[in-house]
Amino acid sequence: MGDGKKGERQPLLKNENVTYSSHGSDFVDEVESTVSTVSAIGPDEVPPPYESSSQCGKPMVTCRVCQAMIDISGKRDQHVVKCCQCNEATPIRNAPPGKKYVRCPCNCLLICKSSSQRIACPRPNCKRIINLAPSPITPPVLSMPGMCRVCCGHCHDTFLFNTLNNALARCPHCRKISSVGPDFARGRGIAFTIVGLIALVIAIAVTVGTHAYAKTSGGIYVAYVGAFLLALLCFGRSIYYCTMKISMIEGPM
Repeated sequence: MGDGKKGERQPLLKNENVTYSSHGSDFVDEVESTVSTVSAIGPDEVPPPYESSSQCGKPMVTCRVCQAMIDISGKRDQHVVKCCQCNEATPIRNAPPGKKYVRCPCNCLLICKSSSQRIACPRPNCKRIINLAPSPITPPVLSMPGMCRVCCGHCHDTFLFNTLNNALARCPHCRKISSVGPDFARGRGIAFTIVGLIALVIAIAVTVGTHAYAKTSGGIYVAYVGAFLLALLCFGRSIYYCTMKISMIEGPM
């Protein structure tokens, strides 16, 4: 989906006989074509929320045409998926920058420039000329201190996160946890490493200093095990934070 009219003619679904695409129709001369006025797909429709199937736990979305469930396993990097029931396309990711989705009355999913006012449906049995209704004016969002747009380190989708919270961010799209910026994960990793080293030194010192009494007092072995387990747990958390994915801040909200 490149820039220009050539990019707008690219199909949304590859290797399909039906072309789910759109192209500018500023030069359409077909008098017999039907003219329709539709609105671009709103933010409450794109993309539909992921749902987990109760049988196998696969990520599913609802088809926007026939309401059937679509399995999107292995397809999350795509922008749209095809329904097996009605063969229509349903978006699962936001449109690329500078583009927007439009649903033709024949249920064909089109993609066009955000500034397009008139497009044509490419289906041979439709050929509608679609006049795009202006997007509704949304009230300005009140800015919150520390609220920024963050690009997920796992799925690379964008979500909002308050950077003033010293907590790990969970992406609302893929539900995976990442660190917003490298500082938080690196700081936690170093802190757990230091605590683990201190616990390990204490465990070794206690073991060396009390091994002579361990034969007569069996409870000392419990202290040995607890100290070494604490050190091992701290080192494990340190590795977890040091290998954590990093989500980068794209800018303020």
